[in-house]
Amino acid sequence: MRKEAIIKYIGYVLLFNAVFLYASALISFILKETSFVPLFYSGLVCTILGLFPLIFTEKIDEIRFSEGLAISVSGWFMTCFVGMLPYLMWGGEFTFVNAFFESVSGYTTTGSTILNEIETLPKGILFWRASTHWIGGMGVILFMLLILPQAKGLHSSLYKAEVSNLSRMNFKTKARQIARIIGIVYISLTLLQTIILSLLGMTLFDAVCHSMSTIATGGFSTKNLSMAHYNNLWMELTIVVFMFLSSLHFGVLYVTIIGKKPNVFSSNTVRSYIIIIFIGVLAVAFKLYNDNLYSFGDSLRHSLFQVTALVSTTGFATVDTTTWPVFTVIILIYFTIQGSMVGSTGGGFKFDRIYLFFQVLKKQLRLIQHPQGIFASKIDNEVIAPGIEIQTLAFLVIYILTFFLCTLILTFMDIDGLTAFSASIASIANVGPGFGEVGSLANYSALPVAAKYVLSFEMLLGRLEIMNILALFLFFGKK
Repeated sequence: MRKEAIIKYIGYVLLFNAVFLYASALISFILKETSFVPLFYSGLVCTILGLFPLIFTEKIDEIRFSEGLAISVSGWFMTCFVGMLPYLMWGGEFTFVNAFFESVSGYTTTGSTILNEIETLPKGILFWRASTHWIGGMGVILFMLLILPQAKGLHSSLYKAEVSNLSRMNFKTKARQIARIIGIVYISLTLLQTIILSLLGMTLFDAVCHSMSTIATGGFSTKNLSMAHYNNLWMELTIVVFMFLSSLHFGVLYVTIIGKKPNVFSSNTVRSYIIIIFIGVLAVAFKLYNDNLYSFGDSLRHSLFQVTALVSTTGFATVDTTTWPVFTVIILIYFTIQGSMVGSTGGGFKFDRIYLFFQVLKKQLRLIQHPQGIFASKIDNEVIAPGIEIQTLAFLVIYILTFFLCTLILTFMDIDGLTAFSASIASIANVGPGFGEVGSLANYSALPVAAKYVLSFEMLLGRLEIMNILALFLFFGKK
């Protein structure tokens, strides 16, 4: 593994981030805000750090998979560190740990925040927060696949390091072409939602920021009360639609638009995903209405928004769900764990893996009945390789162990059980809001410093899907 190859391409990652820092600084400059200097200097630092490896490193002709994996993991960590610079220079509520937490939460599209007064921040800082979501939503590495110079094995190595086997099994085309397809869908959805929200009465700036957060399934809002600030049914329905679309495989969305298969209408996995969400929405709405918390219409409205927000791992909120009945809280926690579909911008364990788990279980039960039989697990008529089955089951075990271990660490810090458990799940699933002290209309500011570092690391583990980091440790451990 060549360090110079890794450092060189991390330089490209930093330069990519610098573009958005300069865009945020430009907004501050036009509006004559005091955040211009922190944003501009952060962009300058990012540019210098990015240029040095490009100037002093020789041309790289080939990238190995281990190096692609190191670029992916290291790129995410470096991005989170440079992303905290504007917050640190700005000051206010941004201590070092708070700035780091906010940066990690932004890039991993978790959407947790330590801010108590979001609306007092300059628009330049608010745009930078939304930008970290938008960069992290598609994945900074996938963005880089569209613009990085050619090197043998580069695109395939980075793509395999960044995207799970399960999410790319239906798409046999080249990595760069897939990245281009995802980019087209990503940008198109962002622009379309911005236009609709603007037409519904949201200011252009807020529409852009909320669209960037929605399509990235992040959840950062420009308002203290998130979407509850607007109390607008049509805005909520618009965001529900785009949260749902962003929770689907972007490649599947693309082939649906161009009329090919497997598409949204022909996929058994997508159909099952929709049915599960539909059942969850009805169950939560019925309980809310039955307990006389809201009218039937409002019960359905709030249930639809909150279930979609959590299953897509966006985390926007219209009401305080910490006051809801335990029955509904359990359902919402399940959707937090499950998350969206592979190939989307969402987090969580991913519904496709749960679907595959039951396919494997079905296969094993049939093998018990017919020991000499030959059976295969399938998703949308695609036979799943045994290696992917084992990887999925291993990921399930590691995923559960990780958030239970982090929960245990948080409770050691005297954080109450519900807060610790839900914060841990919300972090590894990249959802954002939990329950207890970190509810849908609350924030993470009151947690101990050590807890914020633990949750920040857990957010990164969730975004990198754990396995990449473990695999990288194995590569470093090899002689």
